[in-house]
Amino acid sequence: MKELEKGIRIRIRLIGVVFILGFALVAMRAFDLQVLQEEQWDERAERQHQKVIPLTPQRGTIFDSNGEELAVSVDVDSIYAEPRKLEDQALAAKQLAKALDLSSKTIISKLKGNSNFVWLKRQTSPSQSDSVKALNIKGVGMIKEPRRFYPNSNIAAHLLGFTGLDPKGLEGLELKYDKMILGRGGYLVMERDAMGRGMATGLPQVQGATRGHDLYLTLDKNLQYIAERELAEGLRKTESKAGSVVMLEPSTGKVLAMANYPEYNPNSFSRYKPSQWRNRAVCDSFEPGSTFKVVLMAAALNEAVIDTKQKIDCENGEFRVGGKDIHDHKRYQKLTPAEIIKYSSNIGMAKIGKMLEREAFHKYIEDFGFGQRTGIDLPGEVVGLLSSPDKWFEVDLAAISFGQGISVTPIQLTAAVAAIANGGHLMEPYIVDRVVDSQGQVTQQNKPRMVRKVIARDVAQTVSQMMEMTTEVGGTATNARVPGFRVAGKTGTAQKVDAVTGGYSADKWVTSFVGFLPAENPQLVMLVTLDEPKIGHYGGLTAAPIFSRIASQAMRSLKVAPTEELHAVETLPSLEQIIVEAMSSERQKVQAVATASVAGGPQMPDCVGLSYRQVLELMQEEQLNISFRGRGRVVEQSPVPGMAIPYGAPVWVRMAPPS
Repeated sequence: MKELEKGIRIRIRLIGVVFILGFALVAMRAFDLQVLQEEQWDERAERQHQKVIPLTPQRGTIFDSNGEELAVSVDVDSIYAEPRKLEDQALAAKQLAKALDLSSKTIISKLKGNSNFVWLKRQTSPSQSDSVKALNIKGVGMIKEPRRFYPNSNIAAHLLGFTGLDPKGLEGLELKYDKMILGRGGYLVMERDAMGRGMATGLPQVQGATRGHDLYLTLDKNLQYIAERELAEGLRKTESKAGSVVMLEPSTGKVLAMANYPEYNPNSFSRYKPSQWRNRAVCDSFEPGSTFKVVLMAAALNEAVIDTKQKIDCENGEFRVGGKDIHDHKRYQKLTPAEIIKYSSNIGMAKIGKMLEREAFHKYIEDFGFGQRTGIDLPGEVVGLLSSPDKWFEVDLAAISFGQGISVTPIQLTAAVAAIANGGHLMEPYIVDRVVDSQGQVTQQNKPRMVRKVIARDVAQTVSQMMEMTTEVGGTATNARVPGFRVAGKTGTAQKVDAVTGGYSADKWVTSFVGFLPAENPQLVMLVTLDEPKIGHYGGLTAAPIFSRIASQAMRSLKVAPTEELHAVETLPSLEQIIVEAMSSERQKVQAVATASVAGGPQMPDCVGLSYRQVLELMQEEQLNISFRGRGRVVEQSPVPGMAIPYGAPVWVRMAPPS
C-alpha cells in the first residue's frame, strides 16, 4: 500500500513539473511575442488593415550661379479611384474619360480589375484636375504629387536634361546627379478591413516623404540666354545644320554657358527627336581644323624648336609631304611663327610639326587634354580620336599639325585654349558649384582643380599675342573683334568626312572660332562651332561674328570694364554682313575663274555621264585632283565644264547609279 501511494505521489510530482515547464514555456513565448517582438507584430497588424501605395519622390531644385531657378518640382494632382465605392462604373468611366482626355475603354479596364485602388492618371494638368473635382464622383479622389517643371523652357535644356514619370533622371544633370537630387518617396496609406476592402472611415494619408538635395550651378542664366539666342540667329543666317557654344572661366574651369542647337523643351521632351536631346558640346567630336594650330605652336615654343623671329618658307602656297600636296589659301613666301598663326598657313604648321616630331607632339596633345575625358560633371562625354604616334606616317604628322586626322570635342578644345589663357595651367571644367540638402547644409562643394601645367607662362603669353594678331587687319578673324577689348583667338575651317566616299567632302564643313578676352587678363574663353553652314564655309565669316556678339554682351553682363578706347564708329559686325561677305567671297572665286581662264590655267573637263574608271583616266591625263562623291556615273560636277580651275578651289564630281 505504501509503495502504491509512493508511486502516485511521484506521478503527481512529475505531472506538476511538466505543467510548470509548460506554463514557463508559454509565459516565455508570450513575453517574446508581446514584449520582445511587439514592434514587429504591430507592423504586421498595420499591414493587415492598411494599404500602402508608393508616391513620386520630390526632387531638389536646380539653381544657376545667381540663385535663379532652372528646374523645380511643383505639386500637381494625381487622380485615383476605389472601384468598390463607385455606384455606376460605366457612367463614371464615361465622365472621367472626358475630363482626363482618356478613352472610356482605358478607364473601364482599370476599374474592372481586382484591385481596390487604381491610378487613373498621375500628374494631371490643372484644367483636368478641376474637371474631375467638378464631377464630385464618390470613390474618385486625388492626391498631390511633385512634377518636374523647367520654368525657362528651352534655356539650358541640354545641360539640365529631363526626368521620367518616376521621376528618375534621364538626361543631363538630372541623370548625373540623380541620386542626390531625388528625394525619398512618400506613401499613400489607406484603411481596409479583414477582407482587404477599403473602409469608408478616414481619408488617405501621405507619410514618409523627404525632399531631395538642391544643385547650385556655375552657369549664369543671362549668359546662357545670350549664347543660345545668338547661336540660333547665327545658324539661321548661315543656314547651318547644327552648332554649339562653350563658355568657360579660364582661371577656374567654371562653365559659364553651354549652348546647343537644335534645341528642345524639356517640359515636353517626348515631342522631339532623341538627336535633339544630345549635348553636342560633350557628346560630339569633330576635326578642329586651324583652331588646333595654337596647340602645336604652344608645344613648339615650349620645346624651343622654333624661335619667334625665324622665318619659315611656306613654299608659295604648295608643298608636297608623303606623296600628298598641301595647300594654303594664299601663296605665302617666308613667314614668322606669328604670321603663320595670323594668316593660318597649313604649310608653315606642317613644317613646325616636323621640327617637333611625333612623340613630343603627341605628348603635348595629351597634356592639353585631347584623347581623354575632361572630367566635366555631365553624362555622355566622349574622348574624341587620337591615334598612337607610332601609327603616324609623314603625311599624318603634317595633317594633324593643322587640325586634320584628329577629332576633338568642343569642351576639350575650349579647355585647352583656356589653359593658354590661364598662363599654361589646364583646369578641369565643372558645372555644379555645390550641393545643398533640404536643411540648407552644404553636402558637397566643388572647387577649381588644376589638372596639370602644360606650358610655361611666358610661352602662353607669346601664343596669346600671336592669337591677337588674327583679329587685326589682314588676319583671318577680324569679325571676332569686340569694341573696347583686345581679343585673342583662332578661326577653324575643317572639311567633313564624306560617309559615301570615305574622303573629305567637297561642300560640307565645320567652321569654328575659339578665343578669349580681355586678351591681357582673360575673363572668359569661348568656342563657337557651326556644322555644315551653307552660306560661307570659313570660320572667320560664320563663327567669328557670333563670338563677337556673344562676347560683347557677356562683358556687359559680367560688368567687365573696357580696356581699350572706344571709338564712336566702332560697331559689332551684323549677322547680315555674314551673308554679304560670303557672297562677296563667292564672287571673287568666280572672278578668279575668269582670270585663270584668260591666263590659260587648267580647265575643268566635262565629266557628266562618265564612270569612276573613266574619271580616273581623265584625272591622270589632265593631271587634276578630283574628289568623288557617291557611286555610279557622274551627274554633277564643280566647276562646270570648260571653266578654269582657280588655285586652291575644290574640284569634285557627284556620282549616282543610273536611273
